[in-house]
Amino acid sequence: MFDNPGPRIFALPPGVDFPERLVAGLRARMAGQPPEAMAGVLLYVNTQRMRRRIVELFTAEGASFLPRLRLVTDVAALPGLPAAVPPLRRRLQLTQLIGRLLDAQPDLAPRSALFDLADSLATLMDEMQGEGVPPSAIAALDVSDHSAHWHRTQAFMGIVAPFFEGEEAPDSQQRQRMAVERLSTLWQSAPPQGPVIVAGSTGSRGTTALFMQAVAALPQGALVLPGYDFDLPAPVWDGLADAMTAEDHPQYRFHKILTMLGATPAEVQRWTGDEAPCPSRNRLISLSLRPAPVTDQWLTEGRLLTDLAEAARDMTLIEAPGPRAEAMAVAMLMRKAAEDGRRVALITPDRGLTRQVTAALDRWGILPDDSAGRPLPLSPPGRFLRHITRLFGQRLTGEALLTLLKHPLTATGADRGNHLRWTRDLELELRRNGPPFPTGETLAVWAATRPQDGIEDWARWLGEVFAGVEETGTRSLTDHVTAHLALAEALATGPGGADSGELWLKEAGEAAQAKVAELVAEAEQGGDLTPADYGDLFDAILSTGEVRDPTQPHPDLMIWGTLEARVQGADLVILGGLNDGIWPQLPPPDPWLNRQMRLKAGLLLPERRIGLSAHDYQQAIAAPEVVLTRAIRDAEAETVPSRWLNRLMNLMSGLGEQGGPEALAGMRARGHEWLALAAALETPAHEVPLARRPAPRPPVAARPQKLAVTGIRTLIRDPYAIYARHILRLFALDPLKQAPDARLRGSILHSVLEDFVKTRRPDAPETRDEARARLMRIADAVLAKDTPWPAARALWRARLERAADFFLDAEAASGGSPVILEEQGRVALGPLPFTLTAKPDRIDLLPDGRLHILDYKTGTPPTKKQQAQFDKQLLLEAAMAERGGFKGLETAEVAKISYIGLGTSPKIEETALDPEMLGKVWEDLHRLIGRYLSAEQGYASRRAMFGERFPGDYDHLARFGEWEMSDPPEPQDVP
Repeated sequence: MFDNPGPRIFALPPGVDFPERLVAGLRARMAGQPPEAMAGVLLYVNTQRMRRRIVELFTAEGASFLPRLRLVTDVAALPGLPAAVPPLRRRLQLTQLIGRLLDAQPDLAPRSALFDLADSLATLMDEMQGEGVPPSAIAALDVSDHSAHWHRTQAFMGIVAPFFEGEEAPDSQQRQRMAVERLSTLWQSAPPQGPVIVAGSTGSRGTTALFMQAVAALPQGALVLPGYDFDLPAPVWDGLADAMTAEDHPQYRFHKILTMLGATPAEVQRWTGDEAPCPSRNRLISLSLRPAPVTDQWLTEGRLLTDLAEAARDMTLIEAPGPRAEAMAVAMLMRKAAEDGRRVALITPDRGLTRQVTAALDRWGILPDDSAGRPLPLSPPGRFLRHITRLFGQRLTGEALLTLLKHPLTATGADRGNHLRWTRDLELELRRNGPPFPTGETLAVWAATRPQDGIEDWARWLGEVFAGVEETGTRSLTDHVTAHLALAEALATGPGGADSGELWLKEAGEAAQAKVAELVAEAEQGGDLTPADYGDLFDAILSTGEVRDPTQPHPDLMIWGTLEARVQGADLVILGGLNDGIWPQLPPPDPWLNRQMRLKAGLLLPERRIGLSAHDYQQAIAAPEVVLTRAIRDAEAETVPSRWLNRLMNLMSGLGEQGGPEALAGMRARGHEWLALAAALETPAHEVPLARRPAPRPPVAARPQKLAVTGIRTLIRDPYAIYARHILRLFALDPLKQAPDARLRGSILHSVLEDFVKTRRPDAPETRDEARARLMRIADAVLAKDTPWPAARALWRARLERAADFFLDAEAASGGSPVILEEQGRVALGPLPFTLTAKPDRIDLLPDGRLHILDYKTGTPPTKKQQAQFDKQLLLEAAMAERGGFKGLETAEVAKISYIGLGTSPKIEETALDPEMLGKVWEDLHRLIGRYLSAEQGYASRRAMFGERFPGDYDHLARFGEWEMSDPPEPQDVP
């Protein structure tokens, strides 16, 4: 095939369909030879996708012989080599080592990063083996001028040295390098006489570069490089020798492989005579990507770019205001291409953007072919298994329980209909009455109060399934996995089920089962783990899987990652998410070696990833038609354009004489058209007017005829809440995730003080110390019974202990004896058909026969002005008491009322009463209730709230936010 002496290095420019032109060039070189000669060609490619594409291209032209297609990694199949250690086994072994390191040096990293550290160390070991760097090279580094952290990591690297010794159990990268070295030695003595070609690889990894060097030295060996920049001047090629400044350049890896082969850029030949789809654009992009030290060449070479209009003619720039607008514009581009019968590809590393684009296309019933599939952790089995890992070693919360009971895989092996019905009833019970941490016993008690339709058996099944989960401690990985799978399959089976339901079915279930099987096979290597460590480990393992959607996607709409884009071709290419940090993605932090240590050891620099992404960008932007998209803002702040896009825009803006600004403006104008279409699609066909501030006027017969004194405050501040609760009968659900909030703290305080007063014996006086000790004993008992959160118990007890002396001083100074504690009272508001009710915290009888009404507050008590206008609770209770509203106090007079604040700053807000004041309070109440018993009075929303940001339970129903507090209420009759 080849007549010229080696090394034979060929290349194709960016923008051409690499597999297609590779096959075309191979056919051209084999023309005139017998058909079977093609079978003598040994062709190595870098990905399985490229191999499939080459087969498709060959078979598309009819029956013929194929070359012997191999992957570069197939070299490791060389006979006589020991089997490689499974990657998971090695990572589990490293997990144990790093776990002991973190136990000894807990300041190094949190334990939640245990498996991530093991994974990064395994990746570093793979790189060291691939680049031929032994541990001794790391140990020999001089780190005297580095921080102590790097001293520690250098010392730890010595612990992993045994993994590099011997060839009995090599890692996959070590085995690959062993195979390449043996094959290279074999070829030196007995080289194959037929053509051997490596195509599509950049040689970015040391082992691959070594293999390419061996192939290039063969009598009929050749390399075909992808995306080679034939427009790059020789001085720029020479400047790529310094890895510190050039490794992020897209052509750096080609310079490195040419140097290894002792060749120059001038010796690189074109594989075919095909030009790029737009040579002028390739020259523009090549100039924009020059390494930073030589960007001054923009001034000299930029003047030679006289065809910028041609270069930018088929380029569109979309700078969307946000990610949603960007996704919608991309979706419309893809839909238009599908209607025109064109092949379109979205290329982006931003998985958030691809999910939004897929969702936008779904509105038209279009499903794109996403090469990445869906992350396994986000699939139903993945979420199900991850939820379960978080149960071990923790008290079962109502939120965690219902999350699993509602999961679509739970009870799929049994009667799921009844399961969902009972789950709904249980959710209402847990929201209304708790407990925050349900147990088998509490579930059984609740089920016993329900209609006996099988719910008791269901509750018993729940108790058995979750029994012992809380007590899980440190144990072996094998035991963790066994218990995890047993619980998962029991939940999926359901009560009385016969199999594991749908847990392991369909593509997602099979993918999850494969990952779990891999973990089961290697679990013996994992050592002992805490439940938290096991959860982090399982999440990390699951995150390496993906699920392909079995639904047939649209054949001409593709979503590719940057790797897939190298081996495919499309009529229209959309480069999405062109923001810095997304494309290119920032290199992950290396906890083991810093940049200087890597350079001195001969390892790859972090900029290697950026350079590979730059090469992908250079190839993709050279497509026949290309659209560049980015979002100006994300959910948090303004974004920064991708460095490559920024360079391109700056270069074009500076080439005024060549028409650069005009060409860039044309690109933006075409992008604005698509943004305008996307905005039009998102704009409602008819403008919906904003809601007005509501003030509904229901019939008088439907209005409440009984309210508590606390409801009067609500009626004054937010009448709409009274309308929603007492007329519409809408009750706010308590949050599913119960927390130690202010309402519970107030309930606890009332219970403690009520028990303290009730258990006080008048016939047995106690000292101040005895009273204080009794108060704290009661507090401990109430907190232990009603506060299942240890931290909240300790905090609230400490607060009560600080306020105890203040409370006891107030008790001693009050001089009264309690006659009513938390007892219901009522008074008819004649002649109005209305009843006022109350349940005062405490009413004391003073020595002079008058009454003292008290109310305990955990926060700041209301001021006298607030009591006069809004918080009339105690004033109304006093008026009720003087009107015989409480049993046993029919003829009493109220002397004073007191709000006792027992918060962080204890305070008593005491008000002395007189008949005139209480008479006015009662008259005001008559006027207020009489007004709301009139058909003309509406229940205005948020009439006099404490603050504009003070939330209400019914604000969403009143559509607060569409109107402002300054807007007048709009009365409206309602049936």
